[in-house]
Amino acid sequence: MTLDLLAIAAHPDDVELTCGGTLLKMAQAGYATGILDLTRGEMGTRGDVETRRREAAAAARILRVRLRENLGLPDARLTADEDSKLAVARVIRALRPHCVILPYWEARHPDHYTASQIGYEGCFLAGLKRLALKGEPFRPFKILYTTAYAHVRPTFVVDITRQFDRRARAIACYGSQFRPKRADRKSKVHIPLDRLSGQMELLARHYGEMIGVRYGEPFLVKELMQVEDVLRLPVRSI
Repeated sequence: MTLDLLAIAAHPDDVELTCGGTLLKMAQAGYATGILDLTRGEMGTRGDVETRRREAAAAARILRVRLRENLGLPDARLTADEDSKLAVARVIRALRPHCVILPYWEARHPDHYTASQIGYEGCFLAGLKRLALKGEPFRPFKILYTTAYAHVRPTFVVDITRQFDRRARAIACYGSQFRPKRADRKSKVHIPLDRLSGQMELLARHYGEMIGVRYGEPFLVKELMQVEDVLRLPVRSI
């Protein structure tokens, strides 16, 4: 199997929260999409590995991804070491995605910014001809960074108005995280997930307003964007 679009993130539910609507929109357009979770989320305050595995599988079906894999790297202890980067490189060579989505490279959670580094360097290594790794050398053409929870101005925003309700259903699959049992809610540990679930619609509305639609998901690229026809540029200036 080869993919058109692959989203890489640290934990199950990260992709759903940051770019789930875009993945769904691309799948609905006929593209082959996939998700690569780096860890199983075993260090999370809520839930357990098996519960989160089932939740991730259910969410993947709602988002219509062709493939969801998990590398099983250590949660809360992600390190951009050679083994981790080579693990991603193997997946890149096997799936040959044209486009890869990574987390933004600055974040509160160390796993998130480390996942960004592992993902980028894994994509780079996958293209080295002399690297002793199974598969033909390959690098994605485009790398996008999700910025939904980063305080940066995105390069562009994807209209996910038609995908928003289904994306919300995918996020709701993670009941262990967003609909915790009463005992779990009494935890004295600060869990940003409690705030994120409430921010979900607010953020999507915010980024949607930036481009004149109801809901949006923001992305950033490091390189300049090329435009062929300036008369077909969307979003009004005045």
